[in-house]
This record gives sequence, structure tokens and C-alpha cells, in this order.
Amino acid sequence: MAIKKVTVAGSGVLGSQIAFQSAFKGFDVTVYDISQEAVDKAEERIKGLRHAYRHDIAATDEEFNAGISRLKFTDDLAAAVKDADLVIEAIPENPDIKHEFYQKLSKLAPSNAIFTSNSSTLVPSMFAADTGRPKQFLNMHFSNQVWLNNTAEIMGSPETDPAIYQEIVQYARDIGMVPIQLKKEQPGYILNSLLMPLNAAAGALWLKGIADPKMIDRTWMAATGAPWGPFGILDAVGIRTAYNITLAASKKDPAVMPLADAFKKMLDEGKLGVESGEGFYKYPDPEYKTKEFLEG
Repeated sequence: MAIKKVTVAGSGVLGSQIAFQSAFKGFDVTVYDISQEAVDKAEERIKGLRHAYRHDIAATDEEFNAGISRLKFTDDLAAAVKDADLVIEAIPENPDIKHEFYQKLSKLAPSNAIFTSNSSTLVPSMFAADTGRPKQFLNMHFSNQVWLNNTAEIMGSPETDPAIYQEIVQYARDIGMVPIQLKKEQPGYILNSLLMPLNAAAGALWLKGIADPKMIDRTWMAATGAPWGPFGILDAVGIRTAYNITLAASKKDPAVMPLADAFKKMLDEGKLGVESGEGFYKYPDPEYKTKEFLEG
């Protein structure tokens, strides 16, 4: 089946990026979220990507506008998926919400539609039965700033049809991603399996009062040559996502609950990360991007 019409369900920071990148590369894309307010925010968020596409990958205004023209927005799930060849789920990292969503989606989408999840830590076999089409369901995980950090980690369940898996590998290539093909299910895929221990260690150093977030980031950046440290990464991922992941992890390891509490405090203060203009740093010009940052 040739994928032509794509629906992205969930229009947060990453969902919006996935939607526009797909439209930018020529696909007709419908963006769905649960309220008109969320949809309106997504439309503004996507329009706000113009500078990044122009600055980072030299996209012209004509190319950007063409991408915008291929987008539609709605808060009606049935309308959003009625003609979809592919539905990319990018809703909150909460198993209960995802179970409910897939049970509803399975009744509304065409029988031949492929479903993929952008879940950061949850494996596809957890939700395959909910989809009503386990052979056509798998995970495709993107990194923040998809136009630059262009990986798509692709992970099937034991039930995923290998031919469907390869269709998604090709789709990832078609939208400018490097397909990272996993052979087995792995919570966190490759990237987050490497990244989460780093962020957990950084969080522990912060909460124990060993060093503040800026000093921890400075250490990592100066010693490894990385463009940002763990707290800069957390801001880009989004504090809400970090909270949801850490809260879920705390059910198996209560030792991480203090870090979840710290993220919750930031959320209560409106510090969502890059999305809100403030997290551990202030945006759009975070301190870690200055020359002086590494000089201490």
C-alpha cells in the first residue's frame, strides 16, 4: 500500500514537528487533537517553525508555504482518520490514555490503515490488541527537532507484519529520516536506553545538591563536546514528557520518585521547557548556547 494520507494524533511539540515534516516532504497530513484550543495552538506552533527550517536547513519560504498548504487541522477524530493510510500517534506517555485512544481509533480508521506510536518508552505489544490490527501496528519514535535530529527508531511487536515494517522504514526515508531498525522490542529503543541513564544520573546529582543543572550541563558539554547537556535535553524533550516517563518508572523503582516530584513542581510553575519559553533555561536563547557558558 502506498502511503499518501497521514494523520498525526497529538499536536504537542513533537507531534506538530512530525506533522509538518511529513507535509514538508509532500504528504497530505491531518493534525488531530482533543480540543479546538489544542488544535489552534498546534497551528501556531507549526507556523512558528519557519525560522528554524529557513535557518537550519535553508528551506525557502515557498517550500515552507507548500508544506503548510498540505496540512489540515481538526478536533474530530472520526474526520481526522476517515481516509488515513497511516496514523501516527503522539499523545501523552500514559498507558491508560493510549489504551483508550487505540480502542477508539480501531473503530474509526479504515481497515487497511497502518498505526504507529511515537511512544518514548512503551513497546507496541502493550497496545497491539487495542488496535484491532496487530499486524499493522508498530512504533516509530522521533527525536525533537526532527528536521535536524532526523532519526526514526522503528520497532515492531512479534505480531507486526514484516512487509508493514518495511513500509514504515520507507516512509521514514521519504520524510527525510534515517530509519533505525530494531530487531526486538526494547523499552526506550536505542536512543532513550542510552539517554535515560544519563538524565537520571544528572537528576540525582541535582537533587542531592552536588551541583546545579547548569554546572552539570557545563561539565558534560565541556568534557564530551556535546552541543547541550542533560538538562538542556530535558527542556527540548519537554518537562511534561519527562515527568510522565519518570512517574511511570517510579512504580518499579521508588527511588526516582523525588525526580518526578521535582518535574511536577516545574510543571506547576509553568516551566514546560522550550515549549513554554522556560524550563531549566530560558528560550529562545538559552544560556548554554553562549560562548561564555563553557567558560564558567
